[in-house]
Amino acid sequence: MPTLQILIASVRPGRAGLPVARWFEAEARRHGHFDLDVVDLAELRLPFMDEPHHPRLRRYVHDHTRAWSARVEAADAFAWVIPEYNYGMSAPLKNAIDYLHQEWAYKPLGFVSYGGVSAGTRAVQQVKEVVTTLKVVPLPEAVHIPFVREFIDEQGEFRPNETLRAAATAMLDELARWEEALRALRTPRPARV
Repeated sequence: MPTLQILIASVRPGRAGLPVARWFEAEARRHGHFDLDVVDLAELRLPFMDEPHHPRLRRYVHDHTRAWSARVEAADAFAWVIPEYNYGMSAPLKNAIDYLHQEWAYKPLGFVSYGGVSAGTRAVQQVKEVVTTLKVVPLPEAVHIPFVREFIDEQGEFRPNETLRAAATAMLDELARWEEALRALRTPRPARV
């Protein structure tokens, strides 16, 4: 089965992203099309970009970069659980993106965004501009969660409504379709002689 990497892009203590990601992970398991790799940027703890060479060269000198590269390389599709901070993406997410280059290419990306009234959509728009440069294919199908704290109960569990569940299913269906369609582009071609 292809691998879907679910990335939690907030590292802030008490973040809403953790219960949202746990819910989405359960939805993805129920969907059943993907093996899952859940990456929590709070646990990954990438330092601020510290590689001396441009990422397109893949001449990584740090073990944390090599490990991050291997995880992204192994993924066939992405679902990013992202907050909106001051109308944009979180700094840890931008840092994690910038560490790598070719590892991202020809893979579909779905968004589970959250926030206040805008539901994180301004951050999604900002991320789309960045990832298309890396040949990532962001999908229009997404899960946008407005007023996210209203969906988190007293035990810290995310309690979605039917609209959010339907959006998750639609996005997972599209991730499966796009992953299959893009697979040929991720397959290395023989060198020309």
